[in-house]
Amino acid sequence: MTRIRYGIAIPCLALFLAGCGGGGATMQSRAGEAAPAQADAPATGRAEESDRTPRRQESGTDGSVSDVTVTRQERQVIYTGSMTVRARQVATAAQQAKQIVTEAGGYLGKEESDSSGGTEDTALLEFKIPPAKYPEVLGRLGKELGRQLSLQQATQDVTLQVADVESRLASARESLESLRELLKRADTIGQVLDVEREISAREADLESLQAQQKELAAQVSMATLTLRLVGPVAVVEDPAEEPAGFLGGLKAGWQALVAVTKTALTVLGALVPWLAVLLPPVALVVHLVRRGRRPTPPPSPAPDPETT
Repeated sequence: MTRIRYGIAIPCLALFLAGCGGGGATMQSRAGEAAPAQADAPATGRAEESDRTPRRQESGTDGSVSDVTVTRQERQVIYTGSMTVRARQVATAAQQAKQIVTEAGGYLGKEESDSSGGTEDTALLEFKIPPAKYPEVLGRLGKELGRQLSLQQATQDVTLQVADVESRLASARESLESLRELLKRADTIGQVLDVEREISAREADLESLQAQQKELAAQVSMATLTLRLVGPVAVVEDPAEEPAGFLGGLKAGWQALVAVTKTALTVLGALVPWLAVLLPPVALVVHLVRRGRRPTPPPSPAPDPETT
């Protein structure tokens, strides 16, 4: 009986130990599954933190990382405009426009006026206006001077052009400095002449770039407005109303014919007084010359003595 009991107990003990080993393996596998989850949590947190941090390094197409800081550059814009206003008195409106622009910090660049008739006067004024005051000045000129007939505006972004000129200026200055250093180390007269010739060419390029930079700065710093003032009965042609195609060509040809005819008549009218004064003396001189050139009659032959 005792041997039978031991025989039964030993298999039971073996089954119990196998069950405990399986449970331990299961616990270890679960712990192994939980470990990666816990390891992923700090990685996710670091990724979120890296998203909050400003990125200065960007990877290139080949996988390399370049330490480039991107800076936001202010836009460089040129503003231009053209306005036509019908005013009761063109001279008074022109003075008022000058005052409005001066109060805004601008100035008058060019002026052309035609005072042929009181109600047909015209004036063309070109103003330079600070961009910050440009919309305000446009509004005042269109309302306070008279009735606004037309307004055209245009903008040109020259940010890239300004940056290109500045970059070329920096390169030109560095090149000049290198050439001047090379000039100090020149040994022969030929080397000195060659370097000086190259320096002169680079200085000319530098001056040209500086002129471009100055012109761009002037255009960006001041908006350009062309103001046209017309009298109450002055004729103003709107380009949008001009016919196109055959009718437009016919109208242009007729206007050209009228202009040529007016020019010819003007020239003829200027020549008539001269013809009235010069024609009689010229006619008298021609008459006298022709009279002096008349052929004399041949002498009559002498009578024959035999016939007498």
